[in-house]
Amino acid sequence: MNLRQLQQFVALVETANFHRAAEMLHMAQPPLSVSIRRLEEELGGKLFVRTSSGVVPTPLALTMLTDARAALFHAQQCKLKAQEALVGLGGMLRVGFIGTATYQLLPRLIPELRSHFPQAEMELMEMTSLEILEGLRARTLDLGFLRFPVLDSMGLTMTPLERDDFVLAVPSASALASAPGQCLALSEAAQENFILYPQQRVPSLHAMAHLRCQMSGFTPHVVQEAMQVHTILSLVASGIGVGLVAGVARQHAMPGVVCLELTDTPAQFCVGLAVAVAARQRENLADRVLQHVLKHHQTVEMAQRCQPA
Repeated sequence: MNLRQLQQFVALVETANFHRAAEMLHMAQPPLSVSIRRLEEELGGKLFVRTSSGVVPTPLALTMLTDARAALFHAQQCKLKAQEALVGLGGMLRVGFIGTATYQLLPRLIPELRSHFPQAEMELMEMTSLEILEGLRARTLDLGFLRFPVLDSMGLTMTPLERDDFVLAVPSASALASAPGQCLALSEAAQENFILYPQQRVPSLHAMAHLRCQMSGFTPHVVQEAMQVHTILSLVASGIGVGLVAGVARQHAMPGVVCLELTDTPAQFCVGLAVAVAARQRENLADRVLQHVLKHHQTVEMAQRCQPA
């Protein structure tokens, strides 16, 4: 049994006439009769009874009619989805993202992508930046939103989307929390205990945090490590120490934590968000989504520049 035979079977049921069914299928009547006879032989029973006015489907035919139509429908859907994927309009898009991308970037971007690519399916996975890089290289991810700069971007194309800087998260009961204007030089926290990112799991942020401290003239005394921003903030609220987190975290700071702006950050230093893809052999959908992300980013940037100061 094949799809062509099912198509012929359904056409014959709907027309109740071999001649009309053959015309509908753009074929001669004898080959249609042969094909239906072979289908009956495979099934082991008659599908149609010939009458003077045409053919009548048997109970066996009526039993399989619904499933035959369903099989043809799903075959057509399969073909359509394949065609959409080939032109970059549909298919599966596997997206890795870091937790802080959910603060501003993804809530703004995901509705846009769903609107412009309604046929596409998106699988969203929260991961560390290192896991995203590994997933892109292994082709288990199509797109990644991660923290930059990264230590090793070989084989990837990375485009910055949001510039950000570290802020210092301190317990609200700390003397540092009363800094004028909630601003201070990081060097003023040189004697504090720090909660930072683990080197093995979050190597880029680990390196950037240590570099940032070195730029302020000290090596941090690390008493605890944590991978996620909300975990660091929770530990800070518990009074264990202070933590360097991306500035976007200020929008979701928890009770017991004050995020201080750093006044001694060098102009060239940043810990922003970027979109990353494999440098080559991308699927059409991934390419189209990437271009839309970049276009959306340019639109947002232009709108921000036009806002009155």
